[in-house]
Amino acid sequence: MSVQTLGNRHGQAYGSPRLPGKALEHIPGDDGWPIIGDTFALLADPKGFVERRAQRFGLVYRTSAYGHVNVSLLGPEANELVLLDAQRSFSSALGWDFVLGLVFPRGLILLDFDEHRLHRRALSVAFKSGPMQSYLAQLNLGIANGLAQWPRGRAFQFYPAIKELTLDLAATSFLGDGLGPDAQAVKRAFVAMVAASISIIRKPLPGTQLRRGVRGRAFIVDYFNRQIPRRRERGGEDLFSQLCRATWDDGSLLSNADIVDHMSFLMMAAHDTLTSSLTSFVYQLAANPHWQETLREEHSKLGLAAHEPLPFDRLDELGVTEMAFKEAMRLAPPVPSIPRRAVRDLEFKGIRIPAGTRVSINPLFTHYMPELWPDPEHYDPLRFEPEASRNRHKFAFVPFGGGAHMCLGLNFAYMQAKCFAWHFLNNFRVSIAHDYRPQWRMWPIPAPRDGLPVTLAAV
Repeated sequence: MSVQTLGNRHGQAYGSPRLPGKALEHIPGDDGWPIIGDTFALLADPKGFVERRAQRFGLVYRTSAYGHVNVSLLGPEANELVLLDAQRSFSSALGWDFVLGLVFPRGLILLDFDEHRLHRRALSVAFKSGPMQSYLAQLNLGIANGLAQWPRGRAFQFYPAIKELTLDLAATSFLGDGLGPDAQAVKRAFVAMVAASISIIRKPLPGTQLRRGVRGRAFIVDYFNRQIPRRRERGGEDLFSQLCRATWDDGSLLSNADIVDHMSFLMMAAHDTLTSSLTSFVYQLAANPHWQETLREEHSKLGLAAHEPLPFDRLDELGVTEMAFKEAMRLAPPVPSIPRRAVRDLEFKGIRIPAGTRVSINPLFTHYMPELWPDPEHYDPLRFEPEASRNRHKFAFVPFGGGAHMCLGLNFAYMQAKCFAWHFLNNFRVSIAHDYRPQWRMWPIPAPRDGLPVTLAAV
């Protein structure tokens, strides 16, 4: 399929030609094994794979995976080129369509340029101060109730527990508390959609995760379409109700299809990436217990009782907590690789990249570059102190992307992380076995292969 044809699926015409088969042979690299390329090598060790390729070929190289030839652009300068995209050379829609197109079509990340800006402006109303305060109230209640169910004094798997909790939080904060008998079906549908988006088999064949995800999407489309007129009539502070009343610049309401697509994507982003980041955060606190005490000391300065909710107007006082969370995301960025498609010819580091090329940047690689992050394997939240950050490249830390496609829910993510840390550290001391080292599945979203066994003790 040509870039022109695929672009038209998204209501956008890029005019880029079909990329000839040999158009990328001038770029250093290799295409791996016949048919499968480097797919399995990339899946087995994505961090090591990219680092070895960079050492062998440099910061621009060609590889093949999932049936496609891709050009990797590495380092902060590449991040800036692609994410800032001052010349509108890269399509996010054409990059992510292969992964998300069937189950999360026309989510914000699958829109480009003027259309993206228009949709982003309409959606931004849901992340203003008023709605955010309402979301925090739901987060305080949901986190406190969820943590009360977690076991104490014995090892349990943290990852599935936090995955269930973040899904519940996304459902209540984003959809409100009126789901009723549909609650479990809605959550099951979203779980199927998320699993489908990261499945290896990319066709909805019978029995595959992608087929289950497509069916999950059909359920969600039907459910949301039935709910939209009710939400418009009754109002509400949840994100879904906010979007049902959101308008374009001319005052007209978003269409039902737009609301469904944006709600589906925002639910996925709020659930799966936060699950990954909070898992990394808790592992680092367990492996570095002195940081638990440092954060508790910061929390004590708020002068609140341990059982009280975290107030919205005190969030900015948890600066060390935010640094600790950022450092966890540096070590395990929730989106380790970000795809794009070049829609015009360009050049980077003296290498020509033709229109139509699939390209990717790699936050995981950048976050471990020793020239940016000395002793990069070491967990050190003080890297994010203002003085330490002042001279660092502004695209050296990109867990939320950047530029026009900077994550719209960035402040929501920091708010939820602070709220979780407040309740978690007020209730628990977390520990891991002395010789324990997790084995991370880093791609497509980091997760511990063994579920991250931790032990919780009452504070």
